[in-house]
Amino acid sequence: MIDKRVDSVAQALADVPDGATILVGGFGTAGIPDALIDGLIDRGARDITIVNNNAGNGDAGLAALLKTGRVRKIICSFPRQADSYVFDELYRSGKIELELVPQGNLAERLRAAGAGIGGFFCPTGYGTELAKGKETREIDGRGYVLETPIHGDVALIKAETGDRWGNLSYRKAARNFGPVMAAAARLTIATVHEIKELGDMDPETIITPGIHVQRVVLIPRVATPAGGVRISKRAQP
Repeated sequence: MIDKRVDSVAQALADVPDGATILVGGFGTAGIPDALIDGLIDRGARDITIVNNNAGNGDAGLAALLKTGRVRKIICSFPRQADSYVFDELYRSGKIELELVPQGNLAERLRAAGAGIGGFFCPTGYGTELAKGKETREIDGRGYVLETPIHGDVALIKAETGDRWGNLSYRKAARNFGPVMAAAARLTIATVHEIKELGDMDPETIITPGIHVQRVVLIPRVATPAGGVRISKRAQP
């Protein structure tokens, strides 16, 4: 019987090795898998490469991971913003390597990895420092740059619902990079807020099919006194 559910974040991350390339879903703070990032900090993996849309916000989530000093390199589109002071300090002191990738290229390089495409030519970045050292070609009178796939050893994804086969659906903009990252990684770990019985998920709402997901962890929501909802990051130790 296929059952990809695991009991805790710690169990799901137990074999993440040092030196891994880890794809982290999310766009800014939308769809960031905070519980998995917290678990990765506890796991203690070192010398890792992180692929994400940005380089962290404030002191929590991805920024907290960077602050541990265990991230060797980050591949992202928006490394600097008003509250990216953790990354700024590390980068200015030479403690972290940055590969800057335009956002469309980042998404397509991840998609290419999942689709088994060896590379693609894209006009974005042609004639700039971003194209330095890369193969270029003129096609129909326009300059293009060869971009290569970004493969991940592990993908950390936050989804809304799932089932024991690993099928996933997302909540609105929290979908962002999750689907392409899940397909681009050898091991995909997803958190969900609800696990449904097989057959209860409408096939039309399944965005990431279970073939791309190896582990699913349930992270319950916790009601706040004001009647709102917050996510319990440490709900699953």
